[in-house]
Amino acid sequence: MAQTNPSREDFASLLEESFQKEDLYEGSVVKGTVVAIEKDLAVIDVGLKTEGRVALKEFAGPGRDQPIKVGDVVEVYLERVENALGEAVLSRDKARREESWIRLEEQFNKKEKVTGVIFNQVKGGFTVDLDGAVAFLPRSQVDIRPVRDVGPLMHTPQPFEILKMDKRRGNIVVSRRTVLEETRAEQRSELVQSLEEGQIIEGVVKNITDYGAFVDLGGIDGLLHVTDIAWRRINHPTEVLSIGQTVRVQIIRVNHETHRISLGMKQLEADPWAGIEAKYPVGVKFTGRVTNITDYGAFVELEPGIEGLIHVSEMSWTKKNVHPGKIVSTSQEVEVVILEVDPVKRRISLGLKQTLQNPWEAFAEKYPIGAVVEGEVKNKTEFGLFIGLDGDVDGMVHLSDLDWNRPGEQVIDEYNRGDMVKAQVLDVDIEKERISLGIKQVGGDPFVEASGDIRKGAVVTCEILAVNEGGLEVRIADSDLTTFIRRADLARDRSEQRPERFAPGEKVDARVTNFDKKARKVSVSIKALEIAEEKEAVAQFGSSDSGASLGDILGAALKARQSDE
Repeated sequence: MAQTNPSREDFASLLEESFQKEDLYEGSVVKGTVVAIEKDLAVIDVGLKTEGRVALKEFAGPGRDQPIKVGDVVEVYLERVENALGEAVLSRDKARREESWIRLEEQFNKKEKVTGVIFNQVKGGFTVDLDGAVAFLPRSQVDIRPVRDVGPLMHTPQPFEILKMDKRRGNIVVSRRTVLEETRAEQRSELVQSLEEGQIIEGVVKNITDYGAFVDLGGIDGLLHVTDIAWRRINHPTEVLSIGQTVRVQIIRVNHETHRISLGMKQLEADPWAGIEAKYPVGVKFTGRVTNITDYGAFVELEPGIEGLIHVSEMSWTKKNVHPGKIVSTSQEVEVVILEVDPVKRRISLGLKQTLQNPWEAFAEKYPIGAVVEGEVKNKTEFGLFIGLDGDVDGMVHLSDLDWNRPGEQVIDEYNRGDMVKAQVLDVDIEKERISLGIKQVGGDPFVEASGDIRKGAVVTCEILAVNEGGLEVRIADSDLTTFIRRADLARDRSEQRPERFAPGEKVDARVTNFDKKARKVSVSIKALEIAEEKEAVAQFGSSDSGASLGDILGAALKARQSDE
């Protein structure tokens, strides 16, 4: 039979049919039947003129251990219809990946969880098989807390959440942590709703910090603050707790919105502050142990759960600016006095210095006012000297008490720190903790000694030392006392009140008008003497009804005085 050559139209239609057939299959996923197994290859008929071969390992993978067999229908990716050997180029991996991408994209858009298997470790994380598609699991997304050993998690199907997908780059990022957090949040919410304030439960110490401990209550953590561990002072939770320890706690507060739970252990014990005022009366001495030392004082434990504070101002009578650590030490047994008890604020004020006698009281008993003491010059200031005395107290000598005649600003330069000096006790103020001393008083007051029998109203003889317009500068005879007679006191008559009538070296009689030992001041007046003599003469030689004149009386008085001399 003669063969007819195909026309141009027939060839075009055949070519188009061929292209359509190839377009239908190449680059797509097709179904094929396993017709034979040759060593490590599976021969698959995809319905074309030729079969294709696929490595058996492509049918295996994480979580898929069941082998394929002849007759199984499988989906494969058709890369080319025919290669140089006349076989179809097939790929099971690409088929599975293609299927997975389509399915994963749908789940990603619906925010659904996907199942995968961690099968390998890479830099920065792990690779996960999502039923053919390979995803990256960052190390930070493996668990809620860092996991040291990921071995138990590998090769086991488990849920993941897709964080990011990029098909063009073939990049998928998944997280296991978000799934765990979501599950845990649900469990926490259920657990928190079941908890009530005042409820007593058991938990396990999970973590310890400086401010307390976190206790696992079975899926949710509660904070046990360091102040709620025990009634007594605890510097650090590790003094009482250890990680992994099972503890019995009470729910103090529950916040159902933030899921924050506050726990307490001391609340399960009796409150030692109950009836504290009767147990520790003010003014009574007790013995305690120093538990903590701060810049402002020291805490003393009187009994377990009961602490009091010795403020730095109540530690020593004399050491005012010393750190408490230089007076007491931690764990030291000390005797204290109860100063104040506040059961509402749970505070007890203690005194250490009150257990010893007030050194100012002791000084006042030993050295009454007027006593002479000896001490070392501790300090010089602009207003005087500080002298160290018995009982570790200081006394102060004011500038005005350094010398009788010279100004204190001048005299203080003669003293240096370390000098031993004698001083007289002038005053002791126990409440203000002050001792006033005087150095000039030790040798007695030269003014008092020099004044002898001088008193107000006495007549004294004065030697004129100097004459000036205002009056006379004189020295009282038989003494070292000097004074000044004012111009108005030079004579009774105004016409005679002239200083030039007198000359240095002359002696005059005058009457003492003022004598103040405390102020160390004496005043004399010639005028006052003349007036006094006149009154005396009138009283002695005349009377109101004698008829004698004042001249006669004074003449008689003058003659009587001359005859006496």
